[in-house]
Amino acid sequence: MIINHPLLGPRDAQEFTFLGDASLIDRPDWEAENAAEQFYEYAYLRDNPAGLHRELWFHETGDRSWLVVTRNTLTHEITDVEMASDVARSKGRSK
Repeated sequence: MIINHPLLGPRDAQEFTFLGDASLIDRPDWEAENAAEQFYEYAYLRDNPAGLHRELWFHETGDRSWLVVTRNTLTHEITDVEMASDVARSKGRSK
């Protein structure tokens, strides 16, 4: 599988480490009244979708950047690749 890195161009997926669901970028507020419940859901509850899914990938053997990869879990086709830092910044502005 080839991941088209936004800064470095096409890279083999073997250069990356898969972390999981990109929703991990949205870490719960530790000061919230129901913080324990939120962190339980954050740490242990995951969807297992069939189809398009946003995932976190770490470029371990390259520039050590984090990416958000939108991938079809049925076909492994990658439809979008973004820098995770850009995704996190855009979420901060939308709150």
